[in-house]
Amino acid sequence: MTNPATTTQQGGAIPAQPGPREVTSVTDSAVPGTKPGSGQALAAGVQGVVSGGQPGRIGGETAVRSTEHAAVPGLGSSVTFGPGHVPGAVIPGAGPSGKPGSRPTVKLREAGPDDPPRYAPEWLELREPADAAGRAHDLLDPLRIRLANMPGKSGVVIHDLGCGTGSMGRWLAPRLDGAQHWILHDRDPYLLHFAAVSSPRSAADGSRVTVETRRGDVARLTPDALQGASLVTASALLDVLTREEIDTLAAACTGAGCPALLTLSVAGRVELSPSHPLDAELTQAFNDHQRRDGMLGPDAVTAAAEAFSEHGATVRLHPSPWRLGPEQAALTEQWLRGWVGAAVEERPELRAEADVYLTNRLAALAAGELRVTVHHVDLLALSRPGSGAS
Repeated sequence: MTNPATTTQQGGAIPAQPGPREVTSVTDSAVPGTKPGSGQALAAGVQGVVSGGQPGRIGGETAVRSTEHAAVPGLGSSVTFGPGHVPGAVIPGAGPSGKPGSRPTVKLREAGPDDPPRYAPEWLELREPADAAGRAHDLLDPLRIRLANMPGKSGVVIHDLGCGTGSMGRWLAPRLDGAQHWILHDRDPYLLHFAAVSSPRSAADGSRVTVETRRGDVARLTPDALQGASLVTASALLDVLTREEIDTLAAACTGAGCPALLTLSVAGRVELSPSHPLDAELTQAFNDHQRRDGMLGPDAVTAAAEAFSEHGATVRLHPSPWRLGPEQAALTEQWLRGWVGAAVEERPELRAEADVYLTNRLAALAAGELRVTVHHVDLLALSRPGSGAS
């Protein structure tokens, strides 16, 4: 096994793996009677499209779109942002989206005709090392045991919901033994492209890892859509779902008889050192912002644990905090700007105080004096194996 602290890229462009790999790129327009981008194909269960689609050969040398980059001034970070980024601005995904029912990092629901896909590869890349360090390794052993004991399989099929640029696969695939086929779900075709070309090739024991992409609505899953699945994964997804959508997800996973590993859901608690009198008020305002439009925000993990338990699954929870110090200054800056921005959007009367607060916090960050812990929770739900399990 590789050292968990060294398996994730520490900055720079999202890596393209050398050489070709097979990728079946599937949109839900491939299913008769569905509309492109509508999410209907995912809800209908499109497992048959895997064999019917045409495999494409994507070479890592040419598959990733090249982009000019500009470093974040004053922060000394190796992470770079695209030419459209304004210094001091919040990268899309780090702060409030301004659109009800979606966040820039996870496109959940059907878009209108004038609402193009939004993506934030810079934000996803920036947070990937902290995500990898924070995820709960203690949940991996019970997951490995369950996957090893699943009947009638020659490998595992893993559905990654709201995959973004594929960081979950880069973290998890090298930690599991055996052949793996990853099915990557997202609404944004650009993010799916990144995820496909930067996916791992090998499992922990050297077995082959293959990838397929599906563009669709991850908020509408059915057991049929997960037919043959060995595992469902997601990162930073639960807190942007409604209670009904979490119940739909739990019903789909338990109905298919497959476990679910759902990581990095916000817990509603942050700790900043040194502390400040405004910390608690901003935290409350941010948490209220997370609950807009019926989304559960910091209540999501509890709701998910209840939903999976009600559907007969055994649920384990484990903390997965970000611990941000001077080495993560670029991420801390973006998180802090987005956190304060969402709080002020929720409570505009805080703006004057929050502006002074942010200025002082950023000065402490630049001086190497600010440390932040952002609490998350990882959830592992072990469903009873059923007829839908592979």
